[in-house]
Amino acid sequence: MKTLYSKIALTIIAIMLVSSFVSFFVSNMYYQRTLKSQNDEKVTKLAEETSSFLNEHEQLNMDEYLDHIGSIGYQIYVTDGARFNQFYGADYREHNLPAHAVTEVLNGQVYHGISAFPHTTFVTGFFANELKNTVGIQFEHDGTVYAMFIRPDITLLFSEMHVMFAWLIVGILVLSILFVLISTKYIVKPISQLTDATAIIANGKFGIQLNTSRKDEIGALSASFMKMASKLDKANEMRKEFISNISHDIQSPLSNIKGYMNLFKKRKLTPEERGYIEIVEGEVDRLSSLTNQLLLLSSIDSKKDLVNRATFDISEQIKLVIKQYQWHLEEKGMMVSYSLPPVKYSGDPSLLYSVWENLITNAIKYGNESGEISIHLETEMDHVTIEFQDDGEGISEREVERIFDRFYRSDTSRNREVKGTGLGLSIAQSVIDLHDGKMLVQSKKGEGTAFKVILPQKPDN
Repeated sequence: MKTLYSKIALTIIAIMLVSSFVSFFVSNMYYQRTLKSQNDEKVTKLAEETSSFLNEHEQLNMDEYLDHIGSIGYQIYVTDGARFNQFYGADYREHNLPAHAVTEVLNGQVYHGISAFPHTTFVTGFFANELKNTVGIQFEHDGTVYAMFIRPDITLLFSEMHVMFAWLIVGILVLSILFVLISTKYIVKPISQLTDATAIIANGKFGIQLNTSRKDEIGALSASFMKMASKLDKANEMRKEFISNISHDIQSPLSNIKGYMNLFKKRKLTPEERGYIEIVEGEVDRLSSLTNQLLLLSSIDSKKDLVNRATFDISEQIKLVIKQYQWHLEEKGMMVSYSLPPVKYSGDPSLLYSVWENLITNAIKYGNESGEISIHLETEMDHVTIEFQDDGEGISEREVERIFDRFYRSDTSRNREVKGTGLGLSIAQSVIDLHDGKMLVQSKKGEGTAFKVILPQKPDN
């Protein structure tokens, strides 16, 4: 995929190249239609003056005179149509003079090879060093009739000039491309910053700073983006505060309801009434768990809980979680295989404990009856990797993208059977984020799910 930077740079460079081609084409057309005939007239006038001078001065040494004319910037070819064929000045690149041209000039006609030079798109006739691109005129000297073909020696006349122009054109192109690349980077840089800022906001982090001092459209866009980020940040803070407050407020009546349920249980009740009370108690416990998780998530969002790091053994902590849920495993007939070498890590033990607890309970909930859960811990120089894998029915690709969303529970068909709030993985990911780590998930329908936690090792661990 091409970046905006490359698109703008390539577009401007393409415009420069196309403009250069069009300019050359137009210049060539102007030469062909206007300058070529004018050039032919000038060379014809020079040839006529040279011919008249040679006709009038029979005592003049023809070779010396024509050598002199050639040395000051002209290419000359003289022939009598038989034995005498002589070039003066620089040689022609191509000796392609039509045979009839010599006969016509010897008969007194003027050969206008410059004005008749064929039109070619990519070759300007003015620079074509060919014998047919000349003016031919007759002159008589020492009793012999000659045909003289002449044209300006462009190499001699413009040697320094065309080199200078060549360097000038190359310099303009190189510097133009260089400045295009630099200026395009300057134009695209704030857009790249906006793209990065958008990704940051998408991850729920609103404390971004952008340069809003520019007075153009990009500056206005950056200012609007900052206003949007500020409003989103305020809305997010209000949401967190609301969740925290409502969770606190709900806990108190839930405790009261649970207390009254305990009082009812002490009375003599029919089995049916006792069943109703147990249902109510179960729902109260579920609501209490939900509010506790909401409070924990709110606390993690505000980064209040992670105040003290402690160095502890991750492998021992995970083994403790396995023991805690051993009865759940036995109830479903599941086996746990693990490779947990001792690893010391500096982090918040209580928060990381909730991560392992969540991953194991998920594996138990969604794993197959009599299935297997495997847990592997590996350590590298700069990070620790812990992987939890079950052999359950797996999660679809569409659901994998949403499993870390709050209150989202994959596969609604089993939500009635499996208890949960849909907050566990959100809490786990938030805890891992607080430790500057990553949580990855791989899953295939019918093949199980694997959660991989990557925690960076601090230098002092």
